[in-house]
Amino acid sequence: MRERILVWVFMTVTGVAFGAAFAAGCSNITPEFKAQMEATKLFNNKCATCHGLAGNGLGPAAANCNPRPRDYTSKEWQLSVTDEMIEKTIVYGGAAVGKSAVMPSHPDLAEKPLVVEALRKKIRRFAGL
Repeated sequence: MRERILVWVFMTVTGVAFGAAFAAGCSNITPEFKAQMEATKLFNNKCATCHGLAGNGLGPAAANCNPRPRDYTSKEWQLSVTDEMIEKTIVYGGAAVGKSAVMPSHPDLAEKPLVVEALRKKIRRFAGL
C-alpha cells in the first residue's frame, strides 16, 4: 500500500511539473523528457493494468490473464532478456517474440522510438539493475 501511495505521489508531482512547464511556455524541454513523460503515462494507463504500478505482475487485471503478466522486479528475468527483446515486445506484442499473445502489440509506438526506449528503461528500473 505504501508503495502505491509513493508511486501515485511521484506521478502526480511529475505530471504537474510537466504540465506547468508547458503552460509556462518552457521551450527547453528535451525530446527525451517528453518521451519519458509519455512513457510514464502509457505505463500507468495501459501496462499497469496487468503488470501493476510496481511492475510486479500484480495489476488489477492480472488474475484474469493466462499466463500471468511478467514480473519486472525479477532480476533473473531481467538478466535473461535483451533491451531489443523488451522493445520488440512493447511494439509488436508477446506473440512476436515467442511469448504469450495476451501481451498486446502497440504498433503506434513503432514511430516513437524515444517513447519505446523510455518504457524499456522504466521496465529495467523495476529490478533495480
